[in-house]
Amino acid sequence: MLYEGKAKQIFETEDPNEIIIHYKDDATAGNGAKKGTIENKGILNNKITVMIYRHLEEQGIKTHLIRMLNERDQLCRKVTILPLEVIVRNVIAGSAAARFQLKEGTEIRCPIIELCWKDDALGDPLINDFHAIALNLATREELDEIYAMTEKINTILIAMWKEMGIRLIDFKIEFGKTAEGELLLADEISPDTCRLWDAKTNEKLDKDRFRRDLGQIEEAYQEIFSRLEKKEA
Repeated sequence: MLYEGKAKQIFETEDPNEIIIHYKDDATAGNGAKKGTIENKGILNNKITVMIYRHLEEQGIKTHLIRMLNERDQLCRKVTILPLEVIVRNVIAGSAAARFQLKEGTEIRCPIIELCWKDDALGDPLINDFHAIALNLATREELDEIYAMTEKINTILIAMWKEMGIRLIDFKIEFGKTAEGELLLADEISPDTCRLWDAKTNEKLDKDRFRRDLGQIEEAYQEIFSRLEKKEA
């Protein structure tokens, strides 16, 4: 094992350019302040991420995914993760609602893209481009490429979820670079990393059900998987 995070384990393979990502059922919130387990979360997030990444790749987005190995494991290209979380907000919710003192669900004129420095000890602080460049977290060229890819990913995902009767409220993504210097979408896209609301009822179908003790957590993840599965059928 090369690394263990809050929701995944990373294992080396015989190929130095490939890794295996194992999805766990562990759940955390508030930078690890709240911990728990969501039954079958790892299985569902693995399958959900694979389906979303395949769809993104069909639309020209390069990802680290090679293929799904089994219910919990993916074979992926090995990348060096940039220490940045890229957050896209299409509707005000969560921490943004508290920060801006706006009602959750407030519509905005255009998507907001935010950067956070991936550092648990610092609480993943919100930063801007100048911080990222000055602290050697990314170059100007890398940020330009990240923003261009992020805007395209957001457009693709909004349309994809809309087909399934879901509103993409916000989401977090990460990027990594291969040994050759190619920038790829990495990590995962799942109900762990997105806010997904039912388009008719605004029912939350994501990790907010765990964060806020709303119950029916596994059922929400299963609903997301089922709608994706029907779309692919």
